[in-house]
Amino acid sequence: QVQLVESGGGLVQPGGSLRLSCEASENIFNFNEMGWYRQVPGKERELVATINVGGTKNFADSVRGRFTLFRDGAKRTVDLAMQNLQPEDTAVYYCNARILRKNFWGEGTLVTVSS
Repeated sequence: QVQLVESGGGLVQPGGSLRLSCEASENIFNFNEMGWYRQVPGKERELVATINVGGTKNFADSVRGRFTLFRDGAKRTVDLAMQNLQPEDTAVYYCNARILRKNFWGEGTLVTVSS
């Protein structure tokens, strides 16, 4: 069973930065795609950023230019570097890995942007 473990969440002031890390229990190039999603209470989980096995990245419009992804095959990690964070970025952030139509999820890490 694939395991994804997130780390790096916390409280940050508006305009600040955070870096989330997702470590997979197996070779990340086994996955068609990995990435990050986020969810706030009462809303559906939404895509933040993904990277496919070929290295192509995709970002939500709301984070493009502020967030970026880093992938490290040796460490089996996909990191989400977030800059210029705003209160509307407050959410639980989930790591995702996909093999064909099967999705695997981490337990989530809370990011709170507040002064």
